[in-house]
Amino acid sequence: MKHMVLPAGVLMVVVFLALSFATAGSVFSAETKIGVINMKKVLATSTAGKNAQKVLEKKMNELRAKFKKDEEALLALQKEIEKKSSAWSDEIKQQKAIEFQKKRRDLGTKQEDANLELKQLREKHLTPILKKLEQVVKTVAQKGGYTIVLPNTAVLYRDKGADITAVITDALNKALK
Repeated sequence: MKHMVLPAGVLMVVVFLALSFATAGSVFSAETKIGVINMKKVLATSTAGKNAQKVLEKKMNELRAKFKKDEEALLALQKEIEKKSSAWSDEIKQQKAIEFQKKRRDLGTKQEDANLELKQLREKHLTPILKKLEQVVKTVAQKGGYTIVLPNTAVLYRDKGADITAVITDALNKALK
């Protein structure tokens, strides 16, 4: 599943600022509680995420089957050109070359359209999950007394106890029932 990736410098600044404020003493309580979430794992293991993945995989398999015939026809034409071009006249060679280029261009266009369709399908199925996930993280963080919750990609080291991925996944499953 695709997720937003921030540049490493931005993430380091965010983490630094978060930790600076968290240890400021007068701003926060003596104990700072930080949670870390593996977003990919939440999406891959939650019920809604699994269902979205099934829909996407089904569509990808349909598109692959559709393109397989076109790719095979293109390869067959390429092999024909390679084998028979020495016996063809210049005119036939040119016609076959144009036909090959046209088929390759058409296949490329179809693949681009399919990629766009998959992207839209992914957004359609993941956007509601991600919106609910944001609410769930906020609720779990507030109830659990977390000062800050970070994605695991922004953390260089963490104690295993800081990982709240399973808690978030369970809460997301309950929220989306």
